[in-house]
Amino acid sequence: MLTSLNIKNVVLIESLSLSFDKGLYALTGETGAGKSILLDSLGLALGARAESGLVRHGTDQAVVSAVFENVNYPIVIELLSEQGVRQEEDNLILRRVLTSDGRSKAFINDQAVSISFLRQIGDMLVEIHGQFESHGLMDAKTHLPVLDTYGGLIDKKSQVKMAWNTYIKARKKRDDLRAEVEKAHAEKDYLRHCVKELEKLSPEAGEVEKLQEARSFLMNREKVISAVNAAYAYLGDDEGAYTQLSNAQGEISRAVGFAENQLGDVCDILDRLVVETEDVLSTLQSLGSSMGTDIEMNPDEIEERLFALKDCARKHHCEIDQLPEIKEQLEEKLNIVENQDSCFKELDEIVEKSRVVYLEQAQDLSEKRQDIANKLDNAVNTELVPLKMEKAVFSTSVVQKAEDESHWGSDGIDNVGFLVSTNPGAPAGPLGKIASGGELSRFMLALKVVLAETGSIETLIFDEVDSGVGGAVADAVGERLARLSEMAQILVVTHSPQVAASAQGQYKVSKEEKDGKVITSVDVLTNEERLEEIARMLSGAEVTTEARAAAASLMGVQDVAA
Repeated sequence: MLTSLNIKNVVLIESLSLSFDKGLYALTGETGAGKSILLDSLGLALGARAESGLVRHGTDQAVVSAVFENVNYPIVIELLSEQGVRQEEDNLILRRVLTSDGRSKAFINDQAVSISFLRQIGDMLVEIHGQFESHGLMDAKTHLPVLDTYGGLIDKKSQVKMAWNTYIKARKKRDDLRAEVEKAHAEKDYLRHCVKELEKLSPEAGEVEKLQEARSFLMNREKVISAVNAAYAYLGDDEGAYTQLSNAQGEISRAVGFAENQLGDVCDILDRLVVETEDVLSTLQSLGSSMGTDIEMNPDEIEERLFALKDCARKHHCEIDQLPEIKEQLEEKLNIVENQDSCFKELDEIVEKSRVVYLEQAQDLSEKRQDIANKLDNAVNTELVPLKMEKAVFSTSVVQKAEDESHWGSDGIDNVGFLVSTNPGAPAGPLGKIASGGELSRFMLALKVVLAETGSIETLIFDEVDSGVGGAVADAVGERLARLSEMAQILVVTHSPQVAASAQGQYKVSKEEKDGKVITSVDVLTNEERLEEIARMLSGAEVTTEARAAAASLMGVQDVAA
């Protein structure tokens, strides 16, 4: 929700700070007072295209900042996180600086961002409806997701997306394999040669480490065997450690009974030492007779094997331990080349099955969209009648795309567009091209009222939504804006006293002369000031007693004396 707008040096605005709350707020004032400048200023903060002419004459730069509170949309939070923009307490400050030479800078929470990113975030926070707006519902790209959201088709759409992704993956796997086979087919003889070479070499994972260990042992075998024999002699000779330990064990064993339990621990230790020494002697004896007998190759053969493995790995641009995997891959390629018909038949069947599933899901979604489109059309056209557009017709076009995979997608097989016809018998066309400025705003108002419960943007701005209407129609516009404000924050630029009276708050935009310069100012009106302003809107320059009474009636307050 927009909570404040701060403007400095924009056209006729010298310095201005406005605060906003929930509900419906009207911006009123005489023609030329500067209401459009407020919208242009907000547009700057939201990332709209900037021109140097917006900078107040005689100043170096214009600065506009818009503060939003309770911004907790997951998509906005995700985008901010991706850009490294910090967000505290769900608040956002969008700021734009425009210099007199046309340069522009953008900031979110005082961190520099691109203008396009500022606009992307701004479009998610505020939707402006006016004669020259081209985003929001004016953008045909939004019509399909709006229809799906209105109809509660998000889950169904997710199923279509999953089916599409499955189909695309299957098709890609088949196409990648076909390209791979075409390439491999040209290298079939080379593949056979490589496979035969690897089969002959028969590499094993971890083989190099084993060969290197064997080579190291064979190079030092004599030293190792000599050390084993020497150790055996030290322990097992007549005067060796084993004999000495056994003698010591015998002496202590005989004395244990006379030592009043003082030699028990020593006796146990000696017992263990004798047993463990026997084990060591047995192991040394076994090693001495069998060491190296499990090595089938001599050092020269090991060197030749290592060289062959390294040479083969170099040839295939891989590590030696990857050679078994390379062998399997080449065998698989060769098998595919030699049996491609059966391989492609299986993949073609998978692709076709996934295609059929996708089309069934997409067709079901398309039928549901058509039903929802009819419901939406009826609801919007019902809203158009009290808005003095009973001759206009709103229609939602749901047209299935040609059966061409290049046109299909994760959203399904439909083109969706909102069309209008403003006169009986006239062909329907896109919203922005058929409707005039005032009509367009009323179309948007009708749409927004119908879509209110499914909308995600919390701040909506209507510019001249009451253009060319009055009386009961203006009452209807005001009533719908008030109803819409129960779902979202609404700001409306209006010349209609009925619309202004429907608001819960009102800002008056006016021009005044200050220090010989004309500036635009904005005043927040009290209830008494609102009554006077609405009376002015009813009667013109001279506010009459009758106008005040009519204004009080519109506002639903007790009449005041002239």
